[in-house]
Amino acid sequence: MITSNHFITFFILCLHLFVNAVHAEEADISVPPAPAVEASAYLLQDFHTGKVLAANNQNVKLAPASLTKIMTVYVVLREIAKGHLHLDDVATISQKAWGTSGSRMFLEVNAQVKVEDLLKGVIIQSGNDASVALAEHVAGNELTFADMMNQHATRLGMMNSHFNNSDGLPSPDHYTTAQDLAILTTALIKEFPDYYRWFSQKEFTYNNIVQHNRNKLLSRDESVDGVKTGFTDDAGYCLVASALRENMRLISVVMGAKSANARANENQNLLNYGFRFFESHRLYEAKKTLSDARVWKGNEQALALGVFEDIYVTIPRRHYNDLKAEINIDKKIIAPIEIGQKLGSIIVKIKNDIVVDKELVALTAIEQGNIARRLYDGAMMMLEKSDAGK
Repeated sequence: MITSNHFITFFILCLHLFVNAVHAEEADISVPPAPAVEASAYLLQDFHTGKVLAANNQNVKLAPASLTKIMTVYVVLREIAKGHLHLDDVATISQKAWGTSGSRMFLEVNAQVKVEDLLKGVIIQSGNDASVALAEHVAGNELTFADMMNQHATRLGMMNSHFNNSDGLPSPDHYTTAQDLAILTTALIKEFPDYYRWFSQKEFTYNNIVQHNRNKLLSRDESVDGVKTGFTDDAGYCLVASALRENMRLISVVMGAKSANARANENQNLLNYGFRFFESHRLYEAKKTLSDARVWKGNEQALALGVFEDIYVTIPRRHYNDLKAEINIDKKIIAPIEIGQKLGSIIVKIKNDIVVDKELVALTAIEQGNIARRLYDGAMMMLEKSDAGK
């Protein structure tokens, strides 16, 4: 015989199981917290999506030391891309460049040095003399080159950065942030993949002097292929690193660590955390048809819709099958249609959280149809509207 007490006990048990199931469902999507990092600021970010996986003080303005040279190299590569500069151009080494303190490429006054060698001297040897030589060759003087650096910083959205020189030696009002360095590094890798390979080079010889890359992770972790170290007394030990594993690229930034070993270890811990607990996928390929839409009053009736840039998503590991996508297309698409015209959206959710919300655009143009087509489609649209109102 079932008593009221039995019923109450059964009800409480069911309620307990339900609550646990809800909590388990919620827990399924969670990831462990990021490792503690001993540094003034740090950031771990997915390269493709820009999703921040771990961060602290990422927007605090700090002295960047030789991390400045990432921007120096970026500006020079932009000039090469524009055709204003070539790798085999030669620069004349000035007294100022030769006399720059700190890490050196060991250039000689009045020497004629190829731009390519100077770039490698900056990237691999972290040569302050090479940085100044490039700045002077590109812009005439370092102050004008710094203006170019700041213009690019503004264009890229590095809102908390300001540069006074090309080498990163201490200077008033010369600063950047972990977030801005991630923005810059992302742009560098995306825009110049062929030159980016130099950042993984472990040594470079110039003037019969062999110097080794100070990025210790290049030797410790084969997935790491850059980026740049830095150190001054005021900046501490800094490192921007990037690694590629199974088509997933992460960028980590550590500023103000206590030693060269510490900056390497902290970056390694961040990268391992990101790869261990997250995964990145390309969901949609740029300029590929994702859906066809009916076009009214056009010289064509079918329109290919898609996206102009690859769409990636960064999610906790083992939750790819939890992704749900919906494509929303505007109800009445009337010609003329221009390429790139927004005509809908793509929304991707994991559980109830939106992880992608992008515009769906026309991949081709469609002109207005002839008068007969326009009159016919106009009549059909009115008929559909009339039927819908019944």
